[in-house]
Amino acid sequence: MPDGLIQDRNAGRQFFIDVWRKFLENRPLELLEKQVLEVIREHPEYHHLLEDPDALDREFTPEGGQTNPFLHMGMHITIREQVSIDRPPGISAVYQKLVEKAGSTLAAEHRMLECLGETLWR
Repeated sequence: MPDGLIQDRNAGRQFFIDVWRKFLENRPLELLEKQVLEVIREHPEYHHLLEDPDALDREFTPEGGQTNPFLHMGMHITIREQVSIDRPPGISAVYQKLVEKAGSTLAAEHRMLECLGETLWR
């Protein structure tokens, strides 16, 4: 993997780690950090990882049966942004129908994540 990709990946991961640390230290958060924190709080299974000093360098592979928690949480943020601006057009209506059908925003987003993840994988 080229060094630039590793640096970008680590910068993205570091952002999640920094937001979690600021929250734990009861420091003020900016708007984007609050949005990221909301996703982090909805995923308690990843909290320990955000406190792991080796998290930046860990590899999460589907072959190893692992979900990349940073990618997973990042995809939640991406979906929420798309829904908030209705881009692509109509995604907000689809999202609302999924929320009603799935019973919660998180469950609806997880259904959307599966589709998005498969699209990225292909």
